[in-house]
Amino acid sequence: MEPRQPEEHPACANPTERKSHHSEKVKTNLTSRLNRIEGQVRGIKKMIENDTYCDDVLNQISAVQSALNSVGKILLEGHLRSCVTERLQEGDTEVIEELLTTVKKLMK
Repeated sequence: MEPRQPEEHPACANPTERKSHHSEKVKTNLTSRLNRIEGQVRGIKKMIENDTYCDDVLNQISAVQSALNSVGKILLEGHLRSCVTERLQEGDTEVIEELLTTVKKLMK
């Protein structure tokens, strides 16, 4: 099996016009996950308003954090496979510093 080659996406290479270029399948997946997370956050708010036991609220917060981490991993993988790869192939090594800064933020 040959390694997957990134598709051409000029938007990645142009810093003034950088945009993501996710497939419709990925967008649908991410949107669905984010909708669930949004619902979970609303649920946490109601739990607090209803004086739900703290441990139960904390467990729900943990679930939301985990779900957000999953969304971040999907986005990071796509970013590495497309934008970062393309920019490196074009000789743009600034993308490494940009990526390191982003990864540090994700790992907080």
